[in-house]
Amino acid sequence: MATFKEFRNKIKPNWCPGCGDFSVQAAIQRAAANVGLEPDNLAVVSGIGCSGRISGYINAYGLHGVHGRALPIAQGVKMANKDLTVIASGGDGDGFAIGMGHTIHAIRRNIDVTYIVMDNQIYGLTKGQTSPRSDVGFKTKSTPNGSVESALNVMEMALTAGATFVAQSFSSDLKELTSLIEQGINHKGFSLINVFSPCVTFNKVNTYDWFKQNITKLSDVEEYEASNRMTAMQTLMQHNGLVTGLIYQNSQQPSYQELLDGYSDQPLAAQDLALDEEKFNKMMAEFM
Repeated sequence: MATFKEFRNKIKPNWCPGCGDFSVQAAIQRAAANVGLEPDNLAVVSGIGCSGRISGYINAYGLHGVHGRALPIAQGVKMANKDLTVIASGGDGDGFAIGMGHTIHAIRRNIDVTYIVMDNQIYGLTKGQTSPRSDVGFKTKSTPNGSVESALNVMEMALTAGATFVAQSFSSDLKELTSLIEQGINHKGFSLINVFSPCVTFNKVNTYDWFKQNITKLSDVEEYEASNRMTAMQTLMQHNGLVTGLIYQNSQQPSYQELLDGYSDQPLAAQDLALDEEKFNKMMAEFM
């Protein structure tokens, strides 16, 4: 069985020192080892942004996609080879701005993919502009007088869209984050894990200290029950979304693959897809 170190490669991350994404990378590697994966059992698909580089820093199959399109690629990979554990990753700009349409439909589709969002409430790679997760009044290069738009409440959105696994963590809590990724991987369906991952260069508001002062751990909420969707929504609203832990899980709803007629037991990647003239003519006849 592979160890944590076997999911490392020789490529050195070029994130800023102190970036929360380092911890997310470590958590993915630890979780992959803890659930018994080998490097060739894992595919990591990422989008554009600082966080998008993560697919190149993990010893596994990796693909650095285009802006906002990590989820369509990840879903295609999973459909082609169901034996792979597929993790999609990106930032809040990638997943909740240009990629929001794909995020919503991946949630409602409930395909068996784990989506990890590194949420720093700012666009980091393009040098500090307001993101969909920036609060009202947030001053950046794109909003010098303060943003007039309200921040997107992504966890509430996920619950409304019918998500079957919703979790949130803080990059400085490596133990909790690793555990949540393990649970997301083992969940049969779409898993959304939002990670507060501070940008130490461009976001001087939502800092490590700020999160430590404002976050509520769900493990500290008395009698919290993650299987109750109503409780999950109420708790998120009470704490302005600033909670960490497993927010909601529905283990009863079948995944997309389980419901799809004709989904082969043998992965598409392993099938003989050679198309001879007889097969081609038969296929064409079906459309005449």
